[in-house]
Amino acid sequence: MTGGFFAILDDIAALLDDTAVMSKIAVKKVGGVLGDDLAVGAERAAGFAAKRELPVIWAITKGSVINKFIILPFAFLLSAFAPWAIVPILMLGAAYLSFEGAEKAYEYLFPHAHHEEGGKNLDEAAKIKSAIRTDFILSIEIVVIGLGTVAGKPLLEQIVVTTLVALAATAGVYGVVALMVRMDDMGYWLMEKSDSLGALKTPAHLLGRGLVAAMPRLIKALGYIGTVAMLLVGGGIFLHHTPWLHHLLHGWPSLLAELAVGIAAGALLLGAAKAFEHLKFKKD
Repeated sequence: MTGGFFAILDDIAALLDDTAVMSKIAVKKVGGVLGDDLAVGAERAAGFAAKRELPVIWAITKGSVINKFIILPFAFLLSAFAPWAIVPILMLGAAYLSFEGAEKAYEYLFPHAHHEEGGKNLDEAAKIKSAIRTDFILSIEIVVIGLGTVAGKPLLEQIVVTTLVALAATAGVYGVVALMVRMDDMGYWLMEKSDSLGALKTPAHLLGRGLVAAMPRLIKALGYIGTVAMLLVGGGIFLHHTPWLHHLLHGWPSLLAELAVGIAAGALLLGAAKAFEHLKFKKD
C-alpha cells in the first residue's frame, strides 16, 4: 500500500518535471507571437484618459482569459478528432489581422473624423471589443503553437502545459501593457518625491522627467508597431501555411516576406470591403 502511494507521488513528480520542461520550450516557441501580442495589446489599450487606462486594460485582460478558456477545449478536441480544421481557422484569423492592420495603416494615411463628444463611452466599449477580438486571433495562434510543442505527449500533459502557457501569456502581456501605459504616472511620482526633498537634479528626478517626456512618443510608436505586428502575424500565418507562397518568397528575409504578404492580403481585403461599402452606399 505504502509502495503504491510513493509510486503515485513519483509519477506526479515526473509529470510536474516534464510539464516544467515542456512549458519552457512552449514559451520560447510562442515568444515571437507574444512580442506581437504585446505591441498590439499596448496599442489597443493606449489613448484613453489616465483614470480609464487600468480599467480598460483589466477589461481586456478578462476578455483575454475568457478567450483562452473558449479556445483551449476546442483546440484539444480539434487536435484529437479534426486536426485538419486547425489550419483553416488560423487562415481566417490571418485574414482578420491583415485586414485590421491594413485598415489602421489606411487611417494613418487618410485620417478621418471619428465620433464627436457624446460617443466617448461607445468608443471605449468598441475599442475594448476590438481589442478582445484581436486577442482572440492571437490567442488561437499561441494555443496552437503551445499545443504543437507537446504533440504526442499524454493528454494530461498537453492540457496542463498548453493551459499554463496560454494563461502566462495573458498575465505577461497585459501586465507589461499596464506598466507601459502608467509610465508617466511613475515619472510624476519620482519627480514629486525629489521635489519634496528640494533636489531637482537627482537621478530620480531626471528619470521621472524622462519617463514623462517619453510617454507620448512611446504611445505614438506603439500605434505604428501594433499595426506592423498585425500585418506580420497575419502575413506569417499565410506564408507558413501556403506552400506555393512560401516557395515563391523563399529567398526573401522572413520578416520582409511576412510583412509583404500581410500588406498584400490586407490591401485586397480592405479594397473589397471599401468596394462593398461604396456599392451599398450607391444602392441606398
